[in-house]
Amino acid sequence: MTRLSVVVPAYNESDGLREFHARLATVFDALAECDCEVIYVDDGSRDATYEIMCGLREADARVTTVKLSRNFGKELALTAGIDAADADAVIIIDADLQDPPELIPQFVQYWRDGYDVVYGTRSTRAGETRLKKFTSAAFYRVMQRLSATPLPRDTGDFRLMSRRAIDALKLLRERQRFMKGLFTWVGFRQKAVVYDRDPRHAGSSKFNYWRLWNFALEGITSFSGAPLKIATYVGVATALVAFAFGLWVLGKALLFGDPVRGYPSLMVVVLFIGGVQLMALGMIGEYLGRLYMEAKQRPLYLIEEWRGNGPARAAKTPAPQ
Repeated sequence: MTRLSVVVPAYNESDGLREFHARLATVFDALAECDCEVIYVDDGSRDATYEIMCGLREADARVTTVKLSRNFGKELALTAGIDAADADAVIIIDADLQDPPELIPQFVQYWRDGYDVVYGTRSTRAGETRLKKFTSAAFYRVMQRLSATPLPRDTGDFRLMSRRAIDALKLLRERQRFMKGLFTWVGFRQKAVVYDRDPRHAGSSKFNYWRLWNFALEGITSFSGAPLKIATYVGVATALVAFAFGLWVLGKALLFGDPVRGYPSLMVVVLFIGGVQLMALGMIGEYLGRLYMEAKQRPLYLIEEWRGNGPARAAKTPAPQ
C-alpha cells in the first residue's frame, strides 16, 4: 500500500489545530488506497499547541508528534518534519487552514500520473490586506528576475513531493534555509494546482512586515548573487560620474578661476558617495553573515520529544540534526 505522510509545522496554533485535524482526518478516510500519517511539528509554541497535538495522537493512531527544543523558525520546523517522514510521498501544509486539505487527493492523483512535485498556486488570497498582497506579488516577481532558479509565482509551501524529490531535498543541509527555493531547486517534474486561498481559520499570522522583510532578504541572498553585482555596477557608475564631475570642476577652475563656493554641492556629493559605499558594505555583510553561520556547522534543529503510535516511531531516539 502507498504510504503518505503529511508534515504540519505549527507555532502557537492551538485555536485552530483541532479543526484542521478534523478536516485532514476526513481526507485520510477518503484516501483508502493510502496508508496515511500526519507528522505535527511543534516549533517551540508558547500556548497549548503541543498538548493538543498529544491529545490528537492519543485519539488517532495516524498522528506522530515532534517537539523541537525551542522556536527555530518555520523553515527549520519544516525541515524537521521532512526528515521525520518515511513515506512514498510527503505533503507539506500549514495548520492555519488557509491551504485546504481537501486538495490533497488531487495532489496525490497528479503524483500517480508521474509528477514528483505538485504545488499549490494561489489565484486569490482572502483575508489579506492590499499591502500584503502587493508586497507578496512583488517579492515573487523580483525573485524570478534575480534568481537563476525559476521560483513559481504566488506559491507557498503547500505541496506534495515524491520520495526521490524528498531524498534530494535532504541532501541540502544549509543553515540559512529558504524552503520555497529549495523545493524548486531540486527540479524533477513539477505541476501547479491553482486554488483560492482562504483566510485563517483562527488566530493571527506570526509574520509581521519586519519578519517578512528579513524573509525576503533570506530568499534573495540564498538564491541570487545579483545584489553584489548591483553594488558593483552602482559603484562603477558612481565612480564614472564622480570622475566626469572632477574633470568639469578642474576645467572650470583652469578657465574661469575658482571662487570659494560650492559647500552645499560638496556635501551632497560626499553624502551620496558615502551612502552608496555603506549600501555596498551592507550587501557584502549580508552574504558574509550567512557564510559565518554556515561555517559554524551547528545542528539545524534539536528535538526534545518524538512520539508516534507505531513501534518504529515510539522507539526512535531523538537526535540533533
